[in-house]
Amino acid sequence: MPATPTWPPKSAPRLFVEQGLSLGAQIVIEGGQAHYLARVMRVAAGDAVVLCDDQTGEWAARVISADKRTVTLTPETLLRPREQVPDFMLCAALLRKDRFDLVLAKACELGVRKIQPVLTRRCVADKLNLERAHAVLTEAAEQCARTALPELAAPVKLDALLNGWPVERALFFADENGGEIAAQQFSANPGAAALLTGPEGGFDLAERTAIRALPQARAITLGPRILRGETAAIAGTALWMGICGDWAR
Repeated sequence: MPATPTWPPKSAPRLFVEQGLSLGAQIVIEGGQAHYLARVMRVAAGDAVVLCDDQTGEWAARVISADKRTVTLTPETLLRPREQVPDFMLCAALLRKDRFDLVLAKACELGVRKIQPVLTRRCVADKLNLERAHAVLTEAAEQCARTALPELAAPVKLDALLNGWPVERALFFADENGGEIAAQQFSANPGAAALLTGPEGGFDLAERTAIRALPQARAITLGPRILRGETAAIAGTALWMGICGDWAR
């Protein structure tokens, strides 16, 4: 007797939707997502699609109807509740578009809860298209099967970031001029944390002095080599996740 195939199949498309999901609700997808499902993935009535709403979690939904402009589905099974990601915030100085896209995508994959773009004196870029950045994060979350989208804040100047820094959150400062060993500092300061990484040209002396003056700041080194901004953000995040985050559980 042949085995009953699993449902939804592992090949089912996966999408984040803005509508709240619940058992038996009718979900209508339009625009680019409808085109992706109907024209690229070729879904038809009865097929499975995995949906996430960044509220309730991940659902297996069944296609009711599909055409080139709209796809209608109904959620049938809650597969996973919305995950609780570690309380880790990445404060990354703005980089050129392609490099910052990489930071956004990998931060999402690594499990960052919030991403705070930072404007410093040596930033080459000074603007961020938040709608486009959100799309990058959503695509990354769909790819890595994450059920909670990272919070994305609007860019803020470094001095404003430091002036409003919360007392209870440690700020690990990736200082290219040197600091304490990152792994040791992460282990010694568990709890709510953030990582601050710099732009292509690094922080200037005044910025470095201001950061080190913050009581919650911990200057760290990420090894013997000078890392590019995107490398520092990704490597530092991965290291924290391995020591204090959900990789360690």
